[in-house]
Amino acid sequence: MVKLVWRFGLLVAAGLAITWLAERPGNITIQWLDREIHLSVLVGVTFLCLSFAALYFALRLIHNIWRAPSRLREHSKHRRTRKAYESLSRGIVAAGAGDHQTAARHAAIAGETLTGEPLVKLLGAQAAQLRGDRSEVKRVFEGMAKSPDTEVLGLRGLFADARGAGDWQAARQHAEAALSKNPRLPWASAAVLQSLVAHKEWEGAARNVAQQGKVGLMARDEAARKQAALLTAQALVEEDRNKPKAQELASAAHGLDATLVPATSVLARTLFASGNTRKALKALRETWAQAPHRDLATLAAQLDSGDAESQFERVRDLTGKEPSSLEGRFALAKAALAAGRQEAAREILALLAHDHPAASLCALMAEIEDAAGNKAQSRHWLAQALHAPRDPMWVSDGVAAAQWVPVSPVTGEIVPCAWRVPFDQPTTPLLRFRPEAETESAQSQTAPVAATALPRPPDDPGVEQSS
Repeated sequence: MVKLVWRFGLLVAAGLAITWLAERPGNITIQWLDREIHLSVLVGVTFLCLSFAALYFALRLIHNIWRAPSRLREHSKHRRTRKAYESLSRGIVAAGAGDHQTAARHAAIAGETLTGEPLVKLLGAQAAQLRGDRSEVKRVFEGMAKSPDTEVLGLRGLFADARGAGDWQAARQHAEAALSKNPRLPWASAAVLQSLVAHKEWEGAARNVAQQGKVGLMARDEAARKQAALLTAQALVEEDRNKPKAQELASAAHGLDATLVPATSVLARTLFASGNTRKALKALRETWAQAPHRDLATLAAQLDSGDAESQFERVRDLTGKEPSSLEGRFALAKAALAAGRQEAAREILALLAHDHPAASLCALMAEIEDAAGNKAQSRHWLAQALHAPRDPMWVSDGVAAAQWVPVSPVTGEIVPCAWRVPFDQPTTPLLRFRPEAETESAQSQTAPVAATALPRPPDDPGVEQSS
């Protein structure tokens, strides 16, 4: 539209110029070689314009004749390039179909013209992979890794080749090199993280997860949770050999995830060892408010070097006088029993004793009754503990363990290790009788109803965890 308006404007301007010259007549006299040429102004201007136009077309013709050989060469090169790209396209299709012979042939054809094209090298590598020539594959990808334009692509090819050959060390080196070039590469970051976790290099893995959260490869809340788990794993390793380092790691993990009980436990122990009892209690209270756990109450009691009565008061300060959670009641009853308060311990567990208590609660009730001198009741609770529901355990990816683990024992991935009952079990009887059944006549109860035993869950498939 703009060009059309511009051309129309030029025509209007030319018409106005011609009209202006026609309304102002005059003569032009040219004397050249003893001759005089008389022209009107309009004819002279027209002749001059035609002369310029003829000169322009003559120069264009000479230029085209001069450029004809180079244009022929360019046209021939364009045809070869077009055919090379057609061969490249056919080769990629053949490689995708698994035809390594056709892929190699088209790669050779395309390589004659497209000498610096990365796709040609990649097609050659794919053809070599299809025919099982690992040396050729490695040579091609090594060449690509030396070029700045294809370095990352070459490193990924070398990584895939090393991983396929089972050379995990070389695969990790290639992934780390690619990650140093581009921190946003998902495959490189995931490969490095997998290797770090497999070798239990927890601190390096934590830095990798933090970087993934920073660049957007992982949600920030997920990255914080996984980073806390990895830092906790390293803190557990450092606790016996370097307590200040363990305290630093546990503090960082506690800041990232205050619900992580193992991190809080390490932090409380190291703080207490360094004399910071107040900070240790503060950390225990923060975690208890979000994730009550009996180990936290045990630590709270151990932080008091006094007698059993003062330890009971410390646990009650942590759990409250009327704990709302099962973990709180268990911990407080255990502390009351240690302090010789059998009646208080019995009252604390009274609400749980009639609601299918777990094995640990039955065992604790047996201890309470034994301490109170009720041997018969103690034996009753011990017998009930044999068929009681399972106690909570650390469960990671469906596998139960006695100790917390940072990664799944099944897949090696960083998954949450939750404190819960390892199997789904009914908390109420499987058979419920109608209330009106209790009022039926004695004649309807001539045959005793056979008791239906609750199905017992299978044995715990959990694995033993090395400390």
